[in-house]
Amino acid sequence: MNFNKDKRQMPKIAQIFLLMSALAFAAACGGDSGASSADGNETGDGSGGPAADGSSGSGAVGDEDSASAAAVETYGRIVSATYEDTVSAARDLDSAIDAFLEDPSEAGLESARQAWRDAREPYLQTEVFRFYDGPIDHAEDGVEGFINAWPLDEHYIDYVEGDESSGIINDPTEAIDADSLLGLNEAGGEKNIATGFHAIEFLLWGQDHDDEGPGDRPYTDFVDGGSAENQDRRRSYLATISDLLVMHLEQVAASWAEGESNYRADFEAMDPNSALERILTGMIVLSGFETGGERLQTALDTGDQEDEHSCFSDNTHRDMIQDIRGIQNVLLGSYTRIDGGVVEGTGILGVMEVLDAELAGRVADRVAASLELAESLQPPFDREIVIGNDDGRSRVEALVDSLRKQEEDLAEVFEMLGLSVEIPEA
Repeated sequence: MNFNKDKRQMPKIAQIFLLMSALAFAAACGGDSGASSADGNETGDGSGGPAADGSSGSGAVGDEDSASAAAVETYGRIVSATYEDTVSAARDLDSAIDAFLEDPSEAGLESARQAWRDAREPYLQTEVFRFYDGPIDHAEDGVEGFINAWPLDEHYIDYVEGDESSGIINDPTEAIDADSLLGLNEAGGEKNIATGFHAIEFLLWGQDHDDEGPGDRPYTDFVDGGSAENQDRRRSYLATISDLLVMHLEQVAASWAEGESNYRADFEAMDPNSALERILTGMIVLSGFETGGERLQTALDTGDQEDEHSCFSDNTHRDMIQDIRGIQNVLLGSYTRIDGGVVEGTGILGVMEVLDAELAGRVADRVAASLELAESLQPPFDREIVIGNDDGRSRVEALVDSLRKQEEDLAEVFEMLGLSVEIPEA
C-alpha cells in the first residue's frame, strides 16, 4: 500500500506500526442536514461538533459484529457529507475568485480570502479519510496531490521578493491552462506545486513578510497596468487552479456518494474488519506521523515560518484544529455540517466500548485533550514556533506530545482488533 503525504512518499503503514515507538517518539525530542443516524436518532442542533469530553456520539451497540457494521455505515455517511460540504465551499470560493477577477478590488480580494478560509474548514475534516489508498490518495488515480500538496515553493508560481520575474506566471513560454498546470504540478521537484489550496493561498495572499499577520499581496497585482507584470496571466492562473480544485473535489465526492456503483458501495460491502482497518489507518497516520510530525514537529524543530502548513494566510492554527476535529468526528460518529445539521450514528468508539471500555475511554479523552490543546494555540502560528517564544513553543510541544500518545492509543486499538495490513511488492 502506497501513501502520499501531501504528495510526498510515506513509508508503508506496516513499517509505521512496527517502528512507531522507536522512531516517532524519538523524533518528538454522510447524509443531509438532520439525516437519520444508524440507530434512528435525528439531530440538527447546530452545535459546534461532538462534545469536547467525548461523552456523546459513540452510539455503541450490543456486540462487536453489530457495532463494526454500524460504525462502517456511519463512516460512509460522514465521509459523504463532509466531502459534499467541501465541494459546496469550494464552489463558493470559485465564485468569489471569479467575482474578484472580473473587477479586482481590495474588497473583492478580501472576500476571496475569506472564502478560502471557509473552504478549508470542511476540507481539513476530510484528511482523516486519507492514507489507505482510498479515492483521495489512491496510488494510481488519487488527486490529493492536486488538491492539498505542500510544502510549496512560491518561486515556482510567481514573483517573490528579490526575483520579480520568477515563476510560471512570468514565463511566457509556459501555457496557462488546465492540462499544462496539471502537468507542471511537481514537475522537477516535490515542492514545485502548481495547483491546489496552497497555490491559491499564495496567489491570494502572497509571501508573508509580516511577523504579526499574513501576506499582503496587493489587489493591483491582478489589474492591467497595476503593481506587477503579467497581470492577465496571473488572473488566468488563479481562475484555472480554482476551477481545478472544484473538479478534483467533485471527483472524490462522487466516489463516496450514496446509492451509486462507486468506492463507497465497495467499502460498505467489504468485510467490516477490512473497512475498520482502513478507517483506523487514517486516524493513526493523521494523528502522529502527519499532524504531530510533519506539520508540527518539523516546524517546531526549525522555528521557520516556511515550515508551517498555511504560511501565506496564517491559517495554520485552524489546520491543526480541524484535522483533529475530523479524527474526533470518526471516533464519535458525529459530523456537524456547515449548515448546522448533524450526521451521526455509531462511531469507532462504539466498537472500542464493546471490546475494552477502559481503552475506549482513554482514546476519547486523549482526542478531546488534543483538540483542546490545538484550540489553545495562539495565532499566528509562526510566532508560536519562533525561537525564544518559550510559552508558544511549549503550547506546540504539548500538542505534539498529545498527538503522539493519541497515535499510540489508536495503534493499540488496531492491534486489539487483530487487524493487519498487506505489504505490497516494492
